[in-house]
Amino acid sequence: MKVVNLNKVLVAAFVLSLTTLFSAEAQKSSLFNGENLDGWIVYGTEKWYVEDGNLISESGPDKEYGYLGTEKFYKDFILTVEFKQESNGNSGVFIRSTVDGVKVKGWQVEVAPAGKHTGGVYESYGRGWLIKPEAEKEKVLKEGEWNKMKIKVKGSELTSWLNGTKMIELDDEKIGEGEGGIALQIHSGGGIKVRWRNLEIKEL
Repeated sequence: MKVVNLNKVLVAAFVLSLTTLFSAEAQKSSLFNGENLDGWIVYGTEKWYVEDGNLISESGPDKEYGYLGTEKFYKDFILTVEFKQESNGNSGVFIRSTVDGVKVKGWQVEVAPAGKHTGGVYESYGRGWLIKPEAEKEKVLKEGEWNKMKIKVKGSELTSWLNGTKMIELDDEKIGEGEGGIALQIHSGGGIKVRWRNLEIKEL
């Protein structure tokens, strides 16, 4: 009869769990280094800058749309980001998107003032609103404070969470066919200022 050394089994299990943990962490990468806009492209004349380790998006004198897009394209991923709305807060996170001038082609996970569907999905220059969160869920937005958004995109499926609450779940063939990068938005109209930090992505 073969005797199993319990200590060896426990050690092996512990090592395996650590390996799995660190492997998962290693797959994550930061999109913003906290110092400058390396890895990003500015579209338009609105303001994008770094202050106190935060990425700032702010309306400029032209009061037009503005975008800050990743140089790299991302297809399937989990993105986490924290944002703080200091003024108005009408912004968004675009996925699988491309920008020409200030005309964007893609899908926006909304970041907006209270009651304006943060976490919902809008298709710019296309079908408009594809899905909005239930009214009760919109109350999880903390205006003037840091909020954490998570976006999962895999194939044709897009899911968003805000402060741990699942906001929407969408399966859309057109999104599944999309190709492009991640982009942050400044809405037109002026008077907008949003802080961003901890932009991390895990490719799937």
